[in-house]
Amino acid sequence: MRLDIQTDFDWQRQFMPEIKRILGECLITEAPPEEDMRRNTDFIVLKLDSVRVACRIRRNKHLARYGHQFTIRASRPSGIETELQKVIRGWGDYLFYGFADADDLRLAKWILGDLAEFRLWYARRLSVLPKGQMPGQLVPNPDGSSTGRAYDVAALPSAFLLAAG
Repeated sequence: MRLDIQTDFDWQRQFMPEIKRILGECLITEAPPEEDMRRNTDFIVLKLDSVRVACRIRRNKHLARYGHQFTIRASRPSGIETELQKVIRGWGDYLFYGFADADDLRLAKWILGDLAEFRLWYARRLSVLPKGQMPGQLVPNPDGSSTGRAYDVAALPSAFLLAAG
């Protein structure tokens, strides 16, 4: 049985403090000594403008089977724009994708991916696949509410994976 969207959203929110800590460690770096001495800079944020991070956490029961990949919703019968369509249109800078621990209370495994690198890879794959075929493995939702596309992290360019834990 599929949990409703609000239940999934509320469950995922419990991971927000942990995700914020990880993103801070990944996207903020200590400045080199020269920056500190000449420009009064102790830390450098990866980007100065808005940084958009898509985030999805899956329950632990999926870790053993799907821990090497991430899934993005690709279509809905209603025709509402999906996460994959938004990513391909240029929305989102990074993808944070993780799996909960055995108690579904903390993160057991996660990746931080560069969506610009994903978009480049995706466009290149589209250019070599037969017409009508899309990159990634089709993953239908058992309740018929949507389909997703699964992507093996190891099959993406190394520049996609910024950090993992």
